[in-house]
Amino acid sequence: MSRIAPSAAFESIPTDGLGQGDRINVGVASILGHRPEVAGALGALKAALVSSGTLAPRLVELVRLRIAFHNQCRSCMSVRYQSAIDDGLTEAAVCSLEKPGDADDLSPAESAALRFADLFATDHLAIDDAVYDDLRRHFTEEELVELGVHCAYALGMGRLTATWDVTDEIPEAFRATSESRVAPWDSDGVVASG
Repeated sequence: MSRIAPSAAFESIPTDGLGQGDRINVGVASILGHRPEVAGALGALKAALVSSGTLAPRLVELVRLRIAFHNQCRSCMSVRYQSAIDDGLTEAAVCSLEKPGDADDLSPAESAALRFADLFATDHLAIDDAVYDDLRRHFTEEELVELGVHCAYALGMGRLTATWDVTDEIPEAFRATSESRVAPWDSDGVVASG
């Protein structure tokens, strides 16, 4: 059971026909349902990133999963979005996130974005001109803004979701005791629409 009860507005939403990944997301949304205007604003931000975004869904998903690892957000780590799978995300690529600096199946742009995401999640003040110079070899200014907003969303919402402990629907491999860390590469994830 999550640490914050779901909003009563979500009690009547049927989840029987949803896949496991979508049920995990409904669990998070049901808590945000306590503040529908905030949920709507967050949804609008995500919709804008998806509808007008120029970054590859695979890259965005790799960044999201790497940040989820740093956040130790178990529900975030367990989900893989269909758009990223359609764009070539495989569980082998997810396994590359264990040591992205050593991975040979990541593009140079993905590697640069993952270095940025690691710093963003762990030591954001270490992101200096050299980091941005490296990113500019692969991304436009507009894409750098988009990457930064994706990282900010994943970091902030992932940390919040981790504190809520929204784990009722996650696969067993992503469950852990409070002393153990889990990782997206520990097991295959479950697919969510989007």
